[in-house]
Amino acid sequence: MFEIGEYVVCGAKGVCQIRDITHIDMSGADKEKLYYVLAPVGDKNGTIYVPTDSEKIIMRRTISKEEAERLIDELPQIELLWVPDDKQREETYKEALRTCDYHAWVSIVKTLYQRKKERLAQGKKATAVDERYMKAAENGLYGELSLTLGVPREKMEDYIRERLS
Repeated sequence: MFEIGEYVVCGAKGVCQIRDITHIDMSGADKEKLYYVLAPVGDKNGTIYVPTDSEKIIMRRTISKEEAERLIDELPQIELLWVPDDKQREETYKEALRTCDYHAWVSIVKTLYQRKKERLAQGKKATAVDERYMKAAENGLYGELSLTLGVPREKMEDYIRERLS
């Protein structure tokens, strides 16, 4: 079980801080269950309620500084998540985001960056679906790395580029 004040990665929601662990009085909520009350980092007004025993929503602790640095160093070796079929691609990205696996997030970002480059070379724009999943994967990845490494979110890409060069 996580503790109040701890930072976690929650499904496709990204990095959150645990504000409370309590029973909630809301319609549709099981009043006997304990819930994590989460505050998404970067969304001052947002609140997420997750049952402490949820098997549907994956939550994990944020990575350590050493793990974050190792991940950045490994970025060039992480495989693309190439799926040729449009419908299957969206489902694959959606599932990858839900896993809370930062390697999967890197795969999505790398794949969609490559796909966008190819589409631009053909005179086409990136698709709305690609843009949506690129943003979601970057938010999860950069949000967690930013918190762990103490680098502002908006400077994360530069930090990564500098570390890899």
